Amino acid sequence: MTEIKKIFICSTEQSGDNISSNILKKIKNNNNFIVDGVGGSKSAKYFRKKYLDISEFKAMGIVEVLLSLSKYIKIINFLSKEIISNKYDLLITIDSPDFNYQLAKKIRKKNFKNKIIHIVAPSVWAWRRGRARKFANIYDEIFTLFKFENEFFNKFGLKTTFIGHPVYHISSVNNQVDKKYIAFLPGSREKEIKQLFDYYELAYKILSKDKTKEFHIFIPTLPHLEKLINIKTNHWKIKTIVTTDPKKIEDYFNEVYVSVTCSGTASIEIAKRMIPQLVIYKFNIFTSIIGKFFVKIKYANLINIFSNRMIIPELTNFNLTKKKFTNEFELLINNKKRNHEQLFQIKESVKYFENNKSPYDLCVNRIMELI
Repeated sequence: MTEIKKIFICSTEQSGDNISSNILKKIKNNNNFIVDGVGGSKSAKYFRKKYLDISEFKAMGIVEVLLSLSKYIKIINFLSKEIISNKYDLLITIDSPDFNYQLAKKIRKKNFKNKIIHIVAPSVWAWRRGRARKFANIYDEIFTLFKFENEFFNKFGLKTTFIGHPVYHISSVNNQVDKKYIAFLPGSREKEIKQLFDYYELAYKILSKDKTKEFHIFIPTLPHLEKLINIKTNHWKIKTIVTTDPKKIEDYFNEVYVSVTCSGTASIEIAKRMIPQLVIYKFNIFTSIIGKFFVKIKYANLINIFSNRMIIPELTNFNLTKKKFTNEFELLINNKKRNHEQLFQIKESVKYFENNKSPYDLCVNRIMELI
């Protein structure tokens, strides 16, 4: 009789939940596995038991995390106790490197001897390079999205598997003719939405005043954020689609002319879709000040970082002002030549993000070998 193996997956943000759900979708028919964990609505349908939802993890940035520290310590203590007592055969942590590292470290201290792997490497090339050594002391293996990341971990003896970025699975749509929707992507956390929504409100007002164009607004979001966004947009007079339905989201993206995107995974996905965009982001003022001293990169968007130039216009932290946003948004909706140039340069940069195989297939194959 085949032994049933138990896997615990911990994913505390939406991009990680997307990876988790796609991995679990591929192993759902394998009766030799039981999966429990932390995740969002996409992963939950594959879990035997869901311990916590991603909506519990709202903090972002250095100061914000410090203010929530006592809450996260309690969560780590709770999850580590459950993982040890249930004797899981494999722990998989996805993204959220600071939280997941502390969780993995805690269960190692409790004498957990089985494999622990991490998917999505921390950005040690941007700041806090010492994390590579720390991860090597705790994890058995790390799955990287970018091939150049492997060397940072290999030198400390941590095995790496390059899987490539999940944008591999996104199709490009490269036809800007007669597209009527402006996409607003305000973030996957409640705090991001509250921090940034004044700028989306400003974009709405700009669109309302321009009577020469008849744009509609499209806002893809998550179930736990839909109510908040509906409240913030219920006074808008422009036709606005707010949806959590994956199929509708894909259909509407085919009709998007340009996007205003919260920096992060979403901006890479919009780039792969070949949609011109403006990237915005704002941390707590103290986090922004601290970051200026420690972060070693000039840009927020990964395409700009790897190209070492501003291909996608971005406004972040102290540069994100209403005046600058107004100027950039008006250029985005009116300057087709500039948008065309952005797309042309993006096409040359996508190579940084993709392997020649599905990252989910590579994950599943390696997980099967490990367990």
